[in-house]
Amino acid sequence: MARKHAQYGVRRVVEPMVAPRTTTVEIELPAQAERAEAFAARTPTTEEIETNSFSGPITVPRREPLGDAGFGVHPLALGTGAFGWTIGAEAAADILDRFAGVGGNLVETADSYAGGRSESILGEWMTTRGARDRMRVITKVGRHPDHRGLAPRTIAAAVDDSLARLGTDRIDLLCFHGDDPAVPLEESLGAVDALIGAGKVLAIGASDFSPERLIEARVLAANGLPRFQALTARYNLLERRDFEGAPELVAHAQGLAVLPNVALANGFLGGGVRRRADVRRDARGERLARHLGRRGLRVLRALDEVAAAHDAGPAAVAIAWLLARPTVVAPIASASRPEQVDALVAAANLVLHRSEIVELDRASA
Repeated sequence: MARKHAQYGVRRVVEPMVAPRTTTVEIELPAQAERAEAFAARTPTTEEIETNSFSGPITVPRREPLGDAGFGVHPLALGTGAFGWTIGAEAAADILDRFAGVGGNLVETADSYAGGRSESILGEWMTTRGARDRMRVITKVGRHPDHRGLAPRTIAAAVDDSLARLGTDRIDLLCFHGDDPAVPLEESLGAVDALIGAGKVLAIGASDFSPERLIEARVLAANGLPRFQALTARYNLLERRDFEGAPELVAHAQGLAVLPNVALANGFLGGGVRRRADVRRDARGERLARHLGRRGLRVLRALDEVAAAHDAGPAAVAIAWLLARPTVVAPIASASRPEQVDALVAAANLVLHRSEIVELDRASA
């Protein structure tokens, strides 16, 4: 994170010390030229994993620190939102086997994914493979039908249920799954403080929090409450506006590890759908189809050109573009088949030239 942050052209972030509930943020956006300079090509480094029961010793991208959480993660997180929904337990196990076999160690789930079934499938896989100590688990609480919101008792009960489904004694990164304005943030953070003290949670993150709430959380952390280490946000080549600007700059200023979810825009950036006739008639197809249009096809053409130059697929290039962003540590991407995992993981070693990043920026503007 420090290597990337040193490149970032931030002019100013002002965090006035006023009452947390009314904290405001004044942010001056960097000029376009400065932003282009911020996205200098990264140079991936590698390390060898000596004990990998799936494939023996392998060389993988070096783990990136997850904020100040105290552990490192592979620069790609496997999203499991479809586990238990469109992907059954057996198919999910095949995907997880492939992900672990190529060195992946970061898996994202939530207690609300398929009503908790996603966590259960992941937990069953970790138990049967003896893989818990090799994986880092992100789960989110706040949207399960039985545990809605971020009240202290709700958080505690949700975490206990998640631990039971995951078959583990700890959650590596617990994220608040959206804000809960009805509950004072200090109460929610206080509940997590108790969970950290009990060893049930190692680190805390936020999902889809506003810049103002992130600043409020940092003020509270300065007074002894747990500090957010990561931020998950909906961010990809086709969905940039909601994150770029104030959220991105506050994440940089606070040293948050950004984990963009829906990194492939519901699969559209994989390039498999370019006509209405290609769209499946289901819920996933409906979400994917909304990207079909002039802008979406323009982005796919730009991805194709860059992918051809690197002998890679468009999905790998889309993830490599995210990894070139100064605050991004590990995009979250899903796979529906094991063979798709290889293309996703390949992005960790794909270095884009500055001109390619600028072209992708222009196509997706």
